[in-house]
Amino acid sequence: MTSRMHDEAHEAPQVAARLLAADEQVHRALGAYLRTELPRAAVTVARGSSDHAAQYMAYLVMARLGQLVTSLPMSLVTLYPPRIACTGLVSWAFSQSGQSPDLVAPTRFFRAGGARTIAIVNDAGSPLAQAAQWVLPLHAGAELSVAATKSFIAQLVVGARMVAHWQDDPVLLAALADLPQALARATQADWRPLVEALRGADRLFVIGRATGLSVAMEAALKFKEVCGIQAEAFSGAEVRHGPMALVDPGYPLLVIAPRGPAQAGLIALAEDMRARGGRVLLAAPAGTPGAELPLLPAAHEDLDPITAIQSFYLAAEALARERGLDPDRPRHLSKVTRTN
Repeated sequence: MTSRMHDEAHEAPQVAARLLAADEQVHRALGAYLRTELPRAAVTVARGSSDHAAQYMAYLVMARLGQLVTSLPMSLVTLYPPRIACTGLVSWAFSQSGQSPDLVAPTRFFRAGGARTIAIVNDAGSPLAQAAQWVLPLHAGAELSVAATKSFIAQLVVGARMVAHWQDDPVLLAALADLPQALARATQADWRPLVEALRGADRLFVIGRATGLSVAMEAALKFKEVCGIQAEAFSGAEVRHGPMALVDPGYPLLVIAPRGPAQAGLIALAEDMRARGGRVLLAAPAGTPGAELPLLPAAHEDLDPITAIQSFYLAAEALARERGLDPDRPRHLSKVTRTN
């Protein structure tokens, strides 16, 4: 038995290859523009899975380029008289459908005020794409499952690619070229322990940090969306400020610990939560003590969250079916969500 979610997640390596083969001149030109016209301010405009992809890109921008990026509360434009100064502003709007009014309206407002607007979107003919000055298509093709998989991975790839061109970093660009192969390897990772451990779960924490926090948030959303589990995502640092009081014997936690500066702290947290009686599922590279879920690395550690979410999606789809749910038809949800 299979599902659209399963099949579309397996398409992600081909989507990444198609995406990376297209629009090279646009990405290069945008990177050159951002180097010569440094933004006074930068914002992302997104909701749901797309917001998680935006946070991944924002973290790379802040860590690699030193440019602060904030996530826009869209109601500042859609519900209040907008007073945001647009001069020198760059905005990135992330969406799969490009249909939601609360993404389109800020993009139109920013562009009319003189800001530079960028749409990272799967539908290049959508209202969002038409509203923006620059369009970076996802090239993901039709995605029929309600749960986004390949389009989310494409958003991560576009965000990393844009940062690589902005920074003019040949090392990251070369690592991106290898990403389709890394994603293909990640589809083969054995995450069956997650399915077995969470078959009867009704709650859990998903823990990440730094570049990995965005995919922890995406994993928590998918647990809710397709598996019917009340999942909350936290930073490995933030979870110690109160949420850990909920961890009693058997409480499940998924800790996503890819390579990078945050890894040591996440592994230490996993050990601490085990000592408190938590049922910890540690996702980490092969050979990491205590890891049950293998993370297959990309060619650069900043891209490891992308291969991590590839492996997770297939496990989440299998868990949904194990729990008797249809991963393609989550309750109360539809593919395109329009909010104001």
